[in-house]
Amino acid sequence: MLPWFISLLWFDLVPFLMNQYLSFTDFTVGRKLPNWVGLANYEEILRGDHLIGTSLKNTIYYVGFSVPLIIIFSFSLALLLNADLPGRSVFRTIFYVPSVVPVVVSSVIWLFMLRTRGGLINQFLSLFGLKPVRWLTRPEWAKPALIIMSLWGFGSQMVVYLAGLQGVPEELYEAAEIDGAGGWAKLTRLTIPLMTPVVFFNLVMGVISAFQVFTSTFIMTQGGPLNSTLFYMLHLYNNAFGHYRMGYASAMALILFFIILSLTILLNRTSERWVYYGIS
Repeated sequence: MLPWFISLLWFDLVPFLMNQYLSFTDFTVGRKLPNWVGLANYEEILRGDHLIGTSLKNTIYYVGFSVPLIIIFSFSLALLLNADLPGRSVFRTIFYVPSVVPVVVSSVIWLFMLRTRGGLINQFLSLFGLKPVRWLTRPEWAKPALIIMSLWGFGSQMVVYLAGLQGVPEELYEAAEIDGAGGWAKLTRLTIPLMTPVVFFNLVMGVISAFQVFTSTFIMTQGGPLNSTLFYMLHLYNNAFGHYRMGYASAMALILFFIILSLTILLNRTSERWVYYGIS
């Protein structure tokens, strides 16, 4: 365990502690030593930076729609691909492959798909007589476009659901059929309750990941139009590597850490009400 422990200290714990220290300084790239400023960075975040509120609202909007849609979409497809159908292994592979495509590559692909003129999605809409949608150049469509793109990588969650579904004892379904339960009753009274631990896992991991969304908006929109896709991580990046305000960006990173930590604790506390861990 020693190599892992050294890696944990050097690449995780030391940077985390350094980030905490730098958040109390006005450290700028090019200076030799950070200058201690106390809580000035946090005061500016709370009072002086009007883009903080915008970036948080955009991020919460993204999390609020992206995470539930991915959970519903991946779970629904897992149910279909768990059925005894011909060629299901091929479809499992097809649906999983996009999740291993690098985010940069998928962002470039979606840039072409979401183009106003000649984009694949607008060409599909034109088949129904609909006008082209300016997906990435109108504020009201930019975030929905990125949310639609987030569904592209649902394959990893789908695999986790498939593993959970295959762990449900067949005897329970047989007993339910003997009692006269139909397909809908077995789904709502048996499958979904037994899958709640897997749903909970994907929910927590999805929230953590969605709050750190960065690459797609950095490549596709740069936070525009009119800051409609300025997510928190992009605003943090702009301060760190655009304005070289490393101390201020470190304070933003620490605040994001506590936001994600608080939400994770809240989800764990509320999970006792709806997550079912055993068969009585």
